[in-house]
Amino acid sequence: MKTSRIVAADISQAVVQDVLIDVTDGVGTITLDRPDRRNALSDAMINGFATALEELEASPKVGAIVITGAGSAFCSGGDVQDFHEHGGEGGGSLEVDQRAVEEQRRDQEATIGSIYRCRKPVVASIPGAVAGAGIGFALAADLRIATSRTVFATAFAAVGLAGDYGVAWLLDRLVGPAKARELMFLNPRIRGEECLAIGLVNWLVPDDELVSRTREVAERLAMSSSHALEGMKQNLLRAPKDDLSTSMYNEIPLHKATGLTENHVAAISAFVAKQNPTFSTGWHD
Repeated sequence: MKTSRIVAADISQAVVQDVLIDVTDGVGTITLDRPDRRNALSDAMINGFATALEELEASPKVGAIVITGAGSAFCSGGDVQDFHEHGGEGGGSLEVDQRAVEEQRRDQEATIGSIYRCRKPVVASIPGAVAGAGIGFALAADLRIATSRTVFATAFAAVGLAGDYGVAWLLDRLVGPAKARELMFLNPRIRGEECLAIGLVNWLVPDDELVSRTREVAERLAMSSSHALEGMKQNLLRAPKDDLSTSMYNEIPLHKATGLTENHVAAISAFVAKQNPTFSTGWHD
């Protein structure tokens, strides 16, 4: 397999701190890399992640994106140890710092917002614990793969915080308002089987098969028609905001546009010949 790695020559060393980026066979992988802190978020990680996602979304060599965590965790959210050392989330202040509010809004849009709206399919590969803001990184992805070691915990109630990084919004849409309230208010630990049962994840696999199953799913996406996938994602993103008639109206131009592509013509020929279609790996211009 050919592997190209985005390193300091492509992105500054400061940007890649706490994040690993890899491109293999049409799949771009972003690894949150602070295993000693269970991949808790840092400023460097947030900035590096945002830059990496932007690079991978723009690259014609990448047809699907994977987000995962180094070691035994996916992402434990905000760095509680750092909060403790600096007097809490508010840094010991008695009033909200509006500049910090605006900075975090930009950070959240550059990470969670960008994952959710990414025109390429995004897969979250969850090896273990995911908590707090880290849940936003997992739930904003299109698909999620977990193992028996995966544990979701919103964790905000445990540290006296309301929650951020889109977690409440994403939970409400994935598991429904009643379950979302339970998870936010009571902070239960949701393990692998229950994650699958309530719809937090798409697949539950044995621990030693997580990497291979993730590659299988991501490579299948990377070898699919990128025009079709992009159109599907646009339709799915608009669906919650539109009524049925509006949704059907907006589907038609995208559907017709994909019908003009070489991928469509080749797929039709393969279908008639009772063969599997072959699409180019990567993404259209």
